[in-house]
Amino acid sequence: MRTAQIKRTTKETDIFLSLNLDGTGKAEIDTGVGFFDHMLTLFAHHGRFDLTVKCAGDTQVDAHHSVEDIAICLGKCFAEALGDMKGVTRYGDILLPMDETLILCAVDLSGRGCLRYNLEIPAQKVGEFDTELTEEFFQSFVRNANITLHLRQLDGVNSHHIIEGAFKAFARALAKAATLDPALAGEVPSSKGVL
Repeated sequence: MRTAQIKRTTKETDIFLSLNLDGTGKAEIDTGVGFFDHMLTLFAHHGRFDLTVKCAGDTQVDAHHSVEDIAICLGKCFAEALGDMKGVTRYGDILLPMDETLILCAVDLSGRGCLRYNLEIPAQKVGEFDTELTEEFFQSFVRNANITLHLRQLDGVNSHHIIEGAFKAFARALAKAATLDPALAGEVPSSKGVL
């Protein structure tokens, strides 16, 4: 089983997170931020990851610390669950439509943290969620999982749809990249022999 869990406590957040890459999409999410709960639930469902997130954060300030710290924990768990990367497909991509929105997402389990983020979200908030935290989430995840992520909005005007499309696309591309390829059993998918 490719699983990991983390307990991380700071003066701003207290987080427990567990992840199973080979799950069924089961999610138990409680971040204290309703829209973010929705996005993480979609992430688990569309990636077929089993994900538990419990966060007590300083949401009386705003959601920034909770979103960033959860992304740090999720990225670390993702890297740990992948282990030595033997047998993984490595690359994943998708062109995902959601109503008027169209999102391109490509992932490389490269061992190098790189984010190319091109979403234009018109609203400053969706519910109580600051939409600028979308980029913060992906940046923190990428840095801690050591992956390359390209996320590009090709169309879209509805802020909810753009963010939701991005999370769904990310989950599906990430799941493809993390899939074990029987042809690569015991082999790291790199000419260097390491990722």
